[in-house]
Amino acid sequence: MPHQESTFQKPGNREDTRSCEPISRMLARISDKWTLLVVRVLGNGPLRFNALKREIGEISQKMLASTLRDLEENGFVTRTVTPTTPPQVEYALTDLGRDFWEPVQALADWTHANSPRIDAARAAYAANRAAR
Repeated sequence: MPHQESTFQKPGNREDTRSCEPISRMLARISDKWTLLVVRVLGNGPLRFNALKREIGEISQKMLASTLRDLEENGFVTRTVTPTTPPQVEYALTDLGRDFWEPVQALADWTHANSPRIDAARAAYAANRAAR
């Protein structure tokens, strides 16, 4: 198979594009809406399942459970079961999860700061499309 040029390569740089594969796989796992929201909420400290669900809002129980399993599988979240009756399960960010929380929080801050600009751009685009 011929060498495929990467969008990010400089002219003449023939770096192995296979290095993009792990980045692509990880972005697919962590860039969805629910993952970012779960990490952002857990950045404030450990929470039990129902408290986490309340903080996030419109997430289904099934989607939250699936998202937490994926985050645990990838090392971002720990799941601690306290042997009480009924058992209590608490979720918390790992060191890796706390490292990931920083860019997630920066993205959330950027979104809040730039929402008016984004809304204005959307309105201008819609007006331009309607005028055609």
